[in-house]
Parts: sequence; structure tokens; C-alpha cells
Amino acid sequence: MAPSAEQAAAKAGSGDSVIDWKLDRGRREELLRQFPPKFRNVVADHVTLRSKAAGDAPLPQENEGEIVGRADDGKGVEAMVVSMNGTTDRPDGSTYHITWSLEDGRQARESNDMLAAQKWEMFDRPVPVRLQPARFR
Repeated sequence: MAPSAEQAAAKAGSGDSVIDWKLDRGRREELLRQFPPKFRNVVADHVTLRSKAAGDAPLPQENEGEIVGRADDGKGVEAMVVSMNGTTDRPDGSTYHITWSLEDGRQARESNDMLAAQKWEMFDRPVPVRLQPARFR
């Protein structure tokens, strides 16, 4: 059986891989209609669990989450906040999220800093999202 997200993050080791969950491609288009991107470059790709992980790090067992909120810095970074197993807190202390859209010149990793620096808007109702455990470099 695959480890939980917390166990996978703890066993990830060190390397140049990222352990994440890919957004279900069939659901992605529906979610983009439901939450129109604010900025010109649409990302809406994945939820990071752990960066700088070993290439053979175990993938987490979870495959469902909930979009529970939204944040944007008004300058080109927009993210959807995600709850995994009832929490928005990643094991590294940051916030589970999907970088939703970016303005030219901005990068997806800036979502982490934005979410650490400002409050995000919580939705009245969570939106279920299907996710596929994955890894990339």
C-alpha cells in the first residue's frame, strides 16, 4: 500500500524530483470554466507535496482533494488553495495549492511566497478535485 502524504514527504529523501498530484485532465477544463483564470498564462496543473525529493521517492496514496479557497496578489499570481486529508498545511509548513494563472514574467513557485504573505479567500463550499499521484523533474 502506498504511504500517506505525510509519510511520503518524510521518506522523500533528497534529489531533483518533485512529488505531486496532477490535476485530472478531464476535470481541469470544467474547473477552469468554474474558476476563470485571472491572468493570461493558465497553469492549473498540479498540487505539490514535496520538492527536492529523490527520484525514487514513494508517491502518496491520496487521490482526492478539495479546492477550498483562492488567492491572488493582484500583480500576476493566482492560486487555488487545496485541502488534502482535511488540511491545507503541507508537511513542510507551506500551503497546498494549485497555481492557477500567472502574468508574463511571473513563475509558479511564487505562489508559495504569496500564500505565506497574505490571507486567502475561503469558499463557502469546497469543490472536490480528483488528483493523480505523480513525480516530475
